[in-house]
Amino acid sequence: MKNLVKYMVVITVISVFTGCKSELKEKNSTETTTEVQAVENTNLNADISKTALLNNFIDSYLVLKNALVNDSEKEAAEAAKLMIIAIDNFDKRLLTDAEKTLFLEIEGTSKEHAEHIVKSDLNHQREHFQLLSEDLIELVDILGTTKTFYSVYCPMYKKKGAFWLSEIQEIKNPYFGSKMLTCGEVKSQIN
Repeated sequence: MKNLVKYMVVITVISVFTGCKSELKEKNSTETTTEVQAVENTNLNADISKTALLNNFIDSYLVLKNALVNDSEKEAAEAAKLMIIAIDNFDKRLLTDAEKTLFLEIEGTSKEHAEHIVKSDLNHQREHFQLLSEDLIELVDILGTTKTFYSVYCPMYKKKGAFWLSEIQEIKNPYFGSKMLTCGEVKSQIN
């Protein structure tokens, strides 16, 4: 009888221990799943925020491009001011180390080109727009985008040609404006 009582106590202890262990595993599994979901949501939010920041940069670039298409020195200067703000407000903490390295390289030169555009005449604005376009195309290439853009090439600019980003397929040349509005060709679609 004593042995039977001991046996029952041992079985009860084992059952309680096993039950607690199962509850602990379920709790840990639930906590781990919740932590993984939180990390995934954080990464998704970072990607969305990174895209929004890049879109601010691109949107100000497109305003600049369209001002140059319209031969408007004043509008180009205003758009360049918007670009400077977009560059300054870009949260680099959202970038991976490789993306941050690239952005830091592009950030300084892009800001410098935008500052020159703010205070220059139309021809000089276009020279800096060319260099700014190279930077932005590289940045979009690395960071990606949720929008569709076109990489457009004008073979006539400065006798060696130049690229720009456009939100439309129709050729509207920012390097020559009204002088040669349709000079160029779409080289690729970016999205």
